Amino acid sequence: MSSSRNYLGSYRLIKLIRGGQACNVWEAILDGETERVAIKVLLGQHAGKKEEIEQLKNEGRVGVDLNHENVIRVFEYVDRYDLPFLVMQLFNARNLKQMIREDYNTLAVSIPEVIEQAALGLDHMHERGWVHCDIKPDNYLVNEQGHVKLIDFSIAQSLKKQKRSLFGKKTVQGTRSYMAPEQIRGKQLDRYTDVYGFGCVLHELLSGKPPFSGTSPDELLQKHLRATPPPLIAFNKAVSEEFAQLVLKTLKKEPAKRPQSMSEFLQEFRKIRVYKAGKRPTLTE
Repeated sequence: MSSSRNYLGSYRLIKLIRGGQACNVWEAILDGETERVAIKVLLGQHAGKKEEIEQLKNEGRVGVDLNHENVIRVFEYVDRYDLPFLVMQLFNARNLKQMIREDYNTLAVSIPEVIEQAALGLDHMHERGWVHCDIKPDNYLVNEQGHVKLIDFSIAQSLKKQKRSLFGKKTVQGTRSYMAPEQIRGKQLDRYTDVYGFGCVLHELLSGKPPFSGTSPDELLQKHLRATPPPLIAFNKAVSEEFAQLVLKTLKKEPAKRPQSMSEFLQEFRKIRVYKAGKRPTLTE
């Protein structure tokens, strides 16, 4: 921070939007400007950790290459001050995980539109040559107007210049509840990997929970590798058979059996209904 606790360089911090384990996100404004932005800044205890700095820098490198209405804008990565930070588009919204937990009935009626926008944002990222590697409800924001934005590119990788282990790490990166089999096995990742993660998001959007759970991390990962996803209709009787089958296709163990791109997913998605005609979406307890 600068000499004033309310400033980060030339940016005046207005209010904390959300806190995380490694970073905080602030609403801020640049001196002399009127448009507010979001600042994602490393917490002080992580300022000297190479991995955390590299992830923030990676998010900046990927984010500035993306420009789509369903992807959060990243304007720049700044390391001229005590703490490195990202300057991003300010987008006041909850993430999908929060909405599923807190306001599912409101979310349910707009799920077809949410899916369309979420898929478009991810498709843009793939078209720009990036694989997200951490597609999950937490990484999609939805505002009160129903506008969706994809966020968090900290572990994203280039489809062309991919390293087997990002940042030199030997451990697998991602979120266990949404990881594709090839990601768990530490293989090369591609857009099919994100398609699988997107399928996990679809399952959670319509059932209220990810496709797999386990009593231990290892059991959960083994289910991703070998178990058959439970049918969506068991959790939500309003779901159409066609949509349930499309979700199962995104969750195929073999990447080649999934939709070959988010564009292909969208082509199939636009031909079908999410819900049966006349059915009101409700979860089965």
